Amino acid sequence: MIIAFCLYKYFPFGGLQRDFMRIAQTIAARGHHVRIYTQFWEGDCPDVFELIRVPVKSRTNHGRNAEYYAWVQAHLLEHPVDRIVGFNKMPGLDVYYAADVCYAEKVAQEKGFFYRLTSRYRHYAAFERATFEQGKPTQLLMLTDKQIADFQKHYQTESERFRILPPGIYPDRKYSQQIPNSREVYRQKNGIGEQQHLLLQVGSDFSRKGVDRSIEALASLPQSIRLNTRLFIVGQDKPRKFEALADKLGVRENVSFFSGRNDVAELMAAADLLLHPAYQEAAGIVLLEAITAGLPVVTTAVCGYAHYIADANGGAVLEEPFRQQAFNDIVRKALTEPSLRSAWAENARHYADTQDLYSLPEKAADIITGGLDG
Repeated sequence: MIIAFCLYKYFPFGGLQRDFMRIAQTIAARGHHVRIYTQFWEGDCPDVFELIRVPVKSRTNHGRNAEYYAWVQAHLLEHPVDRIVGFNKMPGLDVYYAADVCYAEKVAQEKGFFYRLTSRYRHYAAFERATFEQGKPTQLLMLTDKQIADFQKHYQTESERFRILPPGIYPDRKYSQQIPNSREVYRQKNGIGEQQHLLLQVGSDFSRKGVDRSIEALASLPQSIRLNTRLFIVGQDKPRKFEALADKLGVRENVSFFSGRNDVAELMAAADLLLHPAYQEAAGIVLLEAITAGLPVVTTAVCGYAHYIADANGGAVLEEPFRQQAFNDIVRKALTEPSLRSAWAENARHYADTQDLYSLPEKAADIITGGLDG
């Protein structure tokens, strides 16, 4: 059977993109033909995929997305498939993987009247409505209950169309897969001294992920601790304004920015704490990657996966509304109380051993190929 996957952009280090890759590879391994429609592909593409780069010319994101949709629909008419799976919202999907928050709720919370008059708003609102409104056949693969509540609030979507997926952590991210003395080895590899603290933040879109909050927390540390603390920020984004903030706060020498890295598991083994003080985050797979690595986490309650941190007692979850001082305090406490970090790490490892944090691609593939296997 032929299954089409639609996603606007692929790059190796995005959470949505990594989930897409594992699901698509799982489906291909079951003998199905996987066709991918995308505007942009960065990195290697498995030979088992049929990759189609969709030509778009518009200068705006929403303009390019509209062109993409029209081109794909025309191509599908001439080259039909058995199922269409979307990783971005658009009309005509059989299955949608909801890695994003509800746009209607985001607009209601953050935007004013005049924003609703823009062509950007009209496009994204229409594509979300076409995916979630009542009467549509699209099956909806969801990551959190919070997502479902928001979509039902705005579209009264039928409950039976939603399917909650377990997380999908790569098994090789688990602490038990790390090499002996991994902390010492990887700290030495990354130039981190034995007595230094290493704070880690991982995720593209620095503004949304709260990189400014992490830099402020670093700057707030008592001098004796601050001088001995490094902050590694890993993700695809432009760091210039955050470098300027670090410079303004006097911690530029303590902060290192990296575009996507293939050794995040090594950094997690080397780090003392994962910071993820996001402003907005539908799920936050990196939170669970840290838990399975045995790395304590400090995050915000807006993250869809934050409840796993609380359930595991593997760190701290800051309630909304966010208070920078509370974040600063918990980071300082974690760095000055090794016993607290040790307890969080031990709890995280126990949670990784006893919970299903790994089967997302298999469960998603079961739903996508339902009725096609065999």
